[in-house]
Amino acid sequence: MAVIFAVTIDARTFVLSIGVSKYQDSNKNLSQTTKDAKQFKDVMVNHTKDITILTSKYANKDNVLEKLRALANRAQKEDKIILFFSGHGYPGGIVGYDKTITYQEINDILSKSEASAKICFIDACHSGSVTDVSDKTSTYKAPTTGNMIYMMSSRADEYSIEHPLVGHGFFTQALLKGLRGKADVNNDKKITVKELFNYVYNDVQHTTANMTDSQHPQLIGSKAVVEEVVVDWN
Repeated sequence: MAVIFAVTIDARTFVLSIGVSKYQDSNKNLSQTTKDAKQFKDVMVNHTKDITILTSKYANKDNVLEKLRALANRAQKEDKIILFFSGHGYPGGIVGYDKTITYQEINDILSKSEASAKICFIDACHSGSVTDVSDKTSTYKAPTTGNMIYMMSSRADEYSIEHPLVGHGFFTQALLKGLRGKADVNNDKKITVKELFNYVYNDVQHTTANMTDSQHPQLIGSKAVVEEVVVDWN
């Protein structure tokens, strides 16, 4: 008699957390962004062991793309990839320790992964520009189908604000609070992309409402991913 064993494959979450406070050009240095990345890692470590963190000089362009490519290659169909970045941004991308990294470069890597969901959290100025960017060589639009979604800290024409009294960027502060449970509106201990964005948007709007540079976080990408569970506290 042949005995058939069913094998259950546990889905994995691969996290790349990046924060750049000290830049190769010291005139660009920030104060809270490395802390942002470390505290994002501290939240996610409760949910996965597959975490890579890059800060300051280690977050150079080659290293960021290499680590992202490695995660994309490792992830299987049942898995998800989460990218977090806190640092400078510009219309069309983010700024690594030494060089700029375009959103198209990030998307090109993630789009080749078999992972069932790719979720990007970007706390950077002009981050909403992921949706429609024109430069001298190309025009790029973020994907609206498939399994990729971007939660961005601001509109394309807005700055993303960090504050020493807060200890974080306002977007990251809201993101961390939401992930720790405040975004769980139905109390099922599972926080979806949609729940998280609704909480983050309202929190950032409230925090920056009376400022000259108010922020409007953006959710850009596939509607199929909005119900994806980011963290499960069960």
